[in-house]
Amino acid sequence: MSILIKNGRIITAVDDYVADILVDGNVIRTIGTDLTADADTTIDASGKYVIPGGIDPHTHLDFPFGGTISSDDFRTGTIAAAAGGTTSIVDFAVQQRGHALSESLDIWHAKAEGKAAIDYGFHMIILDLPDSRIPEMDEMVRQGVTSFKMFMAYPGAVMVDDTTIFKALTRASDNGAFVCLHAEHGLMIDVLVKQALAEGKTAPKYHAITRPPEAEAEATHRAISMAEVAGAPVYFVHLSCSEALQEVQAARASQKYVYAETCPHYLALDDSRYDQEGFEGAKYVLTPPLREQWHQDELWKGLRADDLQVVSTDHCAFRFADQKSAGRNDFSKIPNGGPGIEHRLAVLYTLGVCTGRISMNRLVEIFSTTAAKLFGLFPRKGTIAVGSDADLVVIDPDKETTISVKTHHMNIDYNMYEGMKMKGMPDVVLSHGNLVIQDGQYVGSPGQGRFLKRGTHK
Repeated sequence: MSILIKNGRIITAVDDYVADILVDGNVIRTIGTDLTADADTTIDASGKYVIPGGIDPHTHLDFPFGGTISSDDFRTGTIAAAAGGTTSIVDFAVQQRGHALSESLDIWHAKAEGKAAIDYGFHMIILDLPDSRIPEMDEMVRQGVTSFKMFMAYPGAVMVDDTTIFKALTRASDNGAFVCLHAEHGLMIDVLVKQALAEGKTAPKYHAITRPPEAEAEATHRAISMAEVAGAPVYFVHLSCSEALQEVQAARASQKYVYAETCPHYLALDDSRYDQEGFEGAKYVLTPPLREQWHQDELWKGLRADDLQVVSTDHCAFRFADQKSAGRNDFSKIPNGGPGIEHRLAVLYTLGVCTGRISMNRLVEIFSTTAAKLFGLFPRKGTIAVGSDADLVVIDPDKETTISVKTHHMNIDYNMYEGMKMKGMPDVVLSHGNLVIQDGQYVGSPGQGRFLKRGTHK
């Protein structure tokens, strides 16, 4: 199928110009002015932005956690991602403790195959790593799973000890893999949670109170030290607060290979959401928790200065009515996670570009390009260039949308951004040359998404 996009304002991480794009098959064939072609479809992008498809390197689809399974699977989750301008995700396969990494990868391939509406890759979550299993990391890299995640939180569930983290970092320094860390001082948090419950403090707001910024900052500092000794790069997922950001800034100022992402909810929402009446605050129980509002300005500054390199969603949706409700009498039993895969672009454009906090070029960097480079997908993904995959998003900069559970594509019964007026929702989205979103509606076919065998980070 061939598609001709006419007169769009093409914006990459470094470019800003008006031109036409000819898509033929899965890739971009030609970029130029006044192109003429007998294309199957012509799209008039006059007065609109054309940007590379988004890459979300942090999603949890069909994910077992907290005694339940996230409500979006690879069909509903990737359709919602496409509706928000994301054309590739890197999801998390989870090792079963005591089992080979390859077994878990097979399970996650089966979850995605025939369902994914956009392209997808996998990180591998490590839960244990005896010396005999360390070579399995090399095999994962050969299979295109070139990044590994470990949790420094949730003792008794998914938390690993520092020995495991250091062994993984050391192996990554040899095989080129990327280690991603959930940085919170899990043992300290566990004590705080038990103290709160013993005092009868069971409401959702205590989820945030028992996970203070200092717990995130301490773990971030500790992990940076381990990475430095191991001689490996490290990537911090869902950084939420100024204290942790300061640790990353100090490390990057010393030219250490330290990278970090934040998420739209930390840029747009704050801890006042936990003060709602009744159990409503449970909708915002995610980890790390929402912080005081002043942290938002620091995170935006960090994005502008490249102290933070990526914005991901950490999409891990649990229904309010029958999943979050498990913690009505005990905040520690509320499944941790929130929906956001559909609204990353809108938050960045509305609260970032429209307010002057970031430029359109910087939006493309943190929405697409840097993730492509760090996670081994560039230049196939993350840019608009001849020969690159035809992952393209057309945005009407003047079109405004009110976000609502009534109109979103996610398989969940609430929306964290309910009622917020946003710009930047896509009119048209192409995923490797296939039209998947038109006039904001999904027009693709589940199963079109392809597994992305990734290279090592750049």
